[in-house]
Amino acid sequence: MRHKIANHSHLTTTRFIACSYMNQSTFRLTPLALGALLFSASVSAQTTAPAADQPASDQPMQTVVVTASADASAQGLPSDYAGGQVARGGRLGLLGNVDIMSAPFNTTNYTHALIQDQQARSVADVVQNDPSVRVARGFGNYQELYVIRGFAVNSDDLAYNGLYGLLPRQFVAAELLERVEVFRGANSFVNGAAPGGGGIGGMINLLPKRAPNKDLNQFTVGVESGGQLYGAADLARRFGPDKRGGIRINAVRRDGDTAIDREERELSVFSIGADWRGDAYRVSADVGYQDHKLVNARPSVTVGPRLPIVAAPSSDSNWAQPWTNSKERDVFGTLRAEVDLGANSVGWAALGMRKTDESNVLASMNVNAVDGGGYQTRFDNVREDDVKTGEIGARTTLRTGSVGHTLSATVSGFHSESKNAYAMGDFSGWNTNIYRPVDVAAPPTGFWPGGDMFDPLVTRKTILSSAAIADTLSFLDDSVLLTVGIRHQRLKDEGYDYVTGGVNARYNRSENTPLAGIVFKPAKGVSLYANYIEALQQGGSATRGGFGNTELTNEGMPLAPYVSRQKEVGVKVDGGKLGGSVALFTTGQPQAYILGDTFGTFGEQRNRGVELSVFGLPTKGLRLLGGATLLDTKQRDTLGGATDGLEAIGVPEIQVNLGADWDVPGVPGLSLNARALYTSTQFADIGNTQKVPAWSRLDIGASWATRVMDRDVTLRARVDNVTDKNYWASSGGYPLYGYLVAGAPRTLAVSATVDF
Repeated sequence: MRHKIANHSHLTTTRFIACSYMNQSTFRLTPLALGALLFSASVSAQTTAPAADQPASDQPMQTVVVTASADASAQGLPSDYAGGQVARGGRLGLLGNVDIMSAPFNTTNYTHALIQDQQARSVADVVQNDPSVRVARGFGNYQELYVIRGFAVNSDDLAYNGLYGLLPRQFVAAELLERVEVFRGANSFVNGAAPGGGGIGGMINLLPKRAPNKDLNQFTVGVESGGQLYGAADLARRFGPDKRGGIRINAVRRDGDTAIDREERELSVFSIGADWRGDAYRVSADVGYQDHKLVNARPSVTVGPRLPIVAAPSSDSNWAQPWTNSKERDVFGTLRAEVDLGANSVGWAALGMRKTDESNVLASMNVNAVDGGGYQTRFDNVREDDVKTGEIGARTTLRTGSVGHTLSATVSGFHSESKNAYAMGDFSGWNTNIYRPVDVAAPPTGFWPGGDMFDPLVTRKTILSSAAIADTLSFLDDSVLLTVGIRHQRLKDEGYDYVTGGVNARYNRSENTPLAGIVFKPAKGVSLYANYIEALQQGGSATRGGFGNTELTNEGMPLAPYVSRQKEVGVKVDGGKLGGSVALFTTGQPQAYILGDTFGTFGEQRNRGVELSVFGLPTKGLRLLGGATLLDTKQRDTLGGATDGLEAIGVPEIQVNLGADWDVPGVPGLSLNARALYTSTQFADIGNTQKVPAWSRLDIGASWATRVMDRDVTLRARVDNVTDKNYWASSGGYPLYGYLVAGAPRTLAVSATVDF
């Protein structure tokens, strides 16, 4: 579909700005951002101004091709790579959508086709395809957590269409997503500081769905091991003149037992995505609702100090108490607009919000005997989140002599207010065993209370703001691309007492995070790249509620933010049908953990490694996706040098993923797929005395696209952990705590998708 785009050089970027650099509850435009944006607009005006001998009304109209886009962008979504499992590019924050061969970073962008074919339930299922990512869990709860290059990325730090903190923080349903974009490495310049304290090893950006040009009426029903029933509807229409308007509706319901004994899951999701393609502007909006409940969900396990890691129990066994549960309800929405400021310039703005109500009744497992014996204690908590975020920016392209420039500038703001309260049972708990679980009646709470469970107070307020400018210079017929930039970021954080609501601590700190990246294309289909980039990370905080009977001297007080630095070099190859990359990197992160009765920063974790990836269609009917990551991690400058030179918790030396999807000759529409995962040993303690065994897993599946009663029907079947291996899938996730998460049992999922 083609739209006529008129020149509007009289538009200025400043007119586009509704709000900018956040200062507490007030927004103001910084000189850096203002200068950058005004320069962008002035260049646009000069570029598109009518010639002296030609009236403005006689200027020719420009014609562009507009395709469906998840981010209200004239660029549209980057196209799929051969095989359709990954895309040729993805969003790089203020730099916009960038082709993988032109980006000075290592990224992989997983498509909706892959999400559907693998019957992914959540973001965790999708990123299991990535050799640089392993999935863990939050401390003492069921929050999904992603370990990228050996550093934890909390689900709080997922970006939704470029904005942080908008999606449900414990579990994000895959049906909401068009693409899952994985950025590997430090990224505070590109996306701004992550509100949950991540951004060291990488980040994940999730793109919402948009209405395609063809009407969509798709219904899916399915069932999984344990009797979990599944139903989903995906409907889309385009309307109006030239079908400029679009609306897409997704509804999901999961209910029933899982493959783990006595574990139940209930999920309800509803979302609406709308967009409008104007002559010189694009607008999109998303509104979503998710209600997620777990009953008797299997908890993580902490093995006592100086004990060897016990063997993983039967993969489907469950030591959860029957009265434990986790409930989270989220409402979220975004609004994004882009306007053409001239032939080569655009401006954009985006706003988002989220409201969350969360409650948990938990009983983590503590093993203190080699036979699997130990104890459990009860911990309840409630949480309410109120998040508001936004950004505004502009981008223009121009040339100065033989050098091309793509100038980008943005300002952003983030504000969150979190209410929390907790209640604990008797610290002595009750005896049980992970191999022979013992159910008990729910014990009373009231020990070490933290606030009012029925009316929690605000315990943390976070205000982030930033302004950034970047220039991508192109030389030698675009064979050399140099990107330089800087982001000025301000982090404000206030911690409040759970009981009195009084201020415990606050900080207000700003940092400049630079970027320097270069891409050299010596031959067609080959890119060499290098980058230096930093990550600005919020300081963490701790409460005694999460750490047994330890009463902390600085409970709830956030630590000052800290900076991590990354250096990376690599090569990418695009053979047209088959692509791949090799990257070498080194990154350091300050270590924060509890020492005695104080939560503080003690030493540094340095990770360096090599990443190899491959994707595409090497031969007709065969799709490949996989790679390997080799990691070397060390603790450095620890207190008194006690653990210097030892490995960090939860970082395996080797991670390997090998995936293949094969179209069966002679049977139209039938394909078979398999994926093998391998994770080497890792440690569960800072002293490296507790080694978690290596594990491997095989997943297989099949899909058949056919016609039934004149309707397109796709039948899918998948078995994860085919051999039903018992293994510990991860250790740690919270700084310096090596709790273990058991791998999922053999799980069969079958579904049928019908297009009406």
